[in-house]
Amino acid sequence: MSEVNGTMMQYFHWYLPSDGSLWEEVKDKAQELQQAGFTALWLPPAYKGIGGQYNVGYGVYDLFDLGEFDQHGSKPTKYGTREQFLSAVKAAQNAGMQVYADVVLNHKDGGDNRETVWALPFNRDNRTHPIGDWQQIEIYSNFTFPGRGDKYSSMKWHWWHFDAVNHRADRPGDNSIVYLLEGKSFSEFVDLEKGNYAFLMACDLDMEQEQVRCELKYWGEWFLDTTGVDGFRLDAVKHIPAWFYKDWLADVRHHAKRDLFCVGEYWSTNLEALHWYIDATGGQTSLVDVPLQNHFHQASRSGGHYDMRRILDGTLMQQQPTLAVTFVENHDTQPLQSLENVVESWFKPLAYALILLRREGYPCVFYADYYGAHYSDKGYEIWLDSHRWLIDKFLHARQHYAYGEQYDYFDHWDIIGWTRLGNEVHPKAMAVLMSDGSGGSKWMEVGKRNATFHDLTEHIHEPVQTNADGWGEFRCKGGSVSVWIEE
Repeated sequence: MSEVNGTMMQYFHWYLPSDGSLWEEVKDKAQELQQAGFTALWLPPAYKGIGGQYNVGYGVYDLFDLGEFDQHGSKPTKYGTREQFLSAVKAAQNAGMQVYADVVLNHKDGGDNRETVWALPFNRDNRTHPIGDWQQIEIYSNFTFPGRGDKYSSMKWHWWHFDAVNHRADRPGDNSIVYLLEGKSFSEFVDLEKGNYAFLMACDLDMEQEQVRCELKYWGEWFLDTTGVDGFRLDAVKHIPAWFYKDWLADVRHHAKRDLFCVGEYWSTNLEALHWYIDATGGQTSLVDVPLQNHFHQASRSGGHYDMRRILDGTLMQQQPTLAVTFVENHDTQPLQSLENVVESWFKPLAYALILLRREGYPCVFYADYYGAHYSDKGYEIWLDSHRWLIDKFLHARQHYAYGEQYDYFDHWDIIGWTRLGNEVHPKAMAVLMSDGSGGSKWMEVGKRNATFHDLTEHIHEPVQTNADGWGEFRCKGGSVSVWIEE
C-alpha cells in the first residue's frame, strides 16, 4: 500500500463507556475521519459477549447476536444495537473508508447450561505434562442461545465442540488450571509458548471438529452478507491452527467475490514465529508488527539512550513490509491491560512519524492516542494524552508528500531521518528528522535544488533552503520530530 498511502484507525480502546454509544459516534464522525486522512476503520467485536453490554467483545457468547437479542442481560452490545452497527458500517463506507470487523473465533464464553465431562488437568504455563489424573468436572459448555433461538443458525454447542477449558462450574473462581477434555488433544500448528499455546481462555474451540469448522465458515459468509464489511482483524491467531485460517479466509473471500483485507493478531516479539505464520497461511493475511511496537516501548523508556539506528531492525516493517500492520499502541498494550507495553507519551510523536511517513507497512492509529483517554481500573487512575494535533499533520503529510523514493539516514545513535522525493502525481519532497536525545541537525538529500522547506509540526520556525545539489541541513529539537515539506 506504499503509493496508496492508506491509514486505518483502531476506533476503540478497552475502557470506552458501556453506554451503547460507539456505533452512533462512528456514524457521526465518519466524514470528519475521512477528511483527516483515514482510509479504513477497525471496529471492535460487534457481537454479544459474556456480560452483555459490559463486555468489550472478546469474551464471545453469540457470534450471531449483533445487539439484536436479549441475552446475557442486555439487547445491545457495549457499542450499540444491530441496526446502529449496520448504519455505522454504511456511514463509514459512504464517507469513502473501508471497515474491518474484529473476528474472535478462538473461544466461546458464558455457556447457558452445565455439562459433565472427563478432563485431564494441566498447568497454565506448561501444556506438555499433565499435573494430575483424569477426573470428572462440570463446565458451562452448552450454548443454546435462548434469546435468539434458531434464528440465523440452529446449531447448539456442547462440550465435544471444544478441546479445553479453564473453568469449572463445580469449582467456581479457580481458573489456574487448564483442563483438556476427553478424547481431545491440544491443537498443533500453533505458537510454541508454554510448550503449546493452543489454549488461551474460556471454552477453546476444537477446529478439528467438522461441525465447528462448517459453522464458522457459515458464520463468516453470513456476517459478510449481513454487514458488507471490507475485511477482518483476526484475534488471537497464534492460538488457532494456521491451516484453519488459511481455509477460512479462502472460503469467505470466494464467497464475497471481492477483495477482503485481513490482518492477524499474532502476539509475539519473535520475528521468526511471525515469518512462520505468514508462510503457513500462504501470505493470505498481514500481521500486526509486535516487534516494532516493542521497540517503541523500549525506546520510550530508555531516557534518550536507545540506539535509534536499530529501531526498525528485526521488525516486520523491515523484513515483510507489504504484510506489516504497524502500530504504536492498542487496546491490549494500553495501561492496566493484559499485554501492557506502554509507549511513553513523549515518544509517541516519533513513533507515529515512523509508521505514518515511511513507505513500509500499513499504519494503524489508536483511538486513545488520537482523542486521549481517562479511566480508572485496579485502583489506578489513568490519563492518556491526545496526540491528534500532530497525527493530523502527519496524515496530511502522508496524503500529500509521502511518495516516491525514500532515502534513509539512520547513521547516528541519537538522530535519524529520511527523505521522500515525491512522484509525478505528488511531486513535492519531504524530509523527516527525529531525536530521542538533545536534538540537532543532519544533511539530507531531497532532490530539489534551491528549494525552501518549512517544518509542518511548527516545532522549528526558521525555514531550510536546499543547495544547488538538492541537499539541505534539516533540524529537530530534543526528544522531538520535525517534518519538513517543500513549499
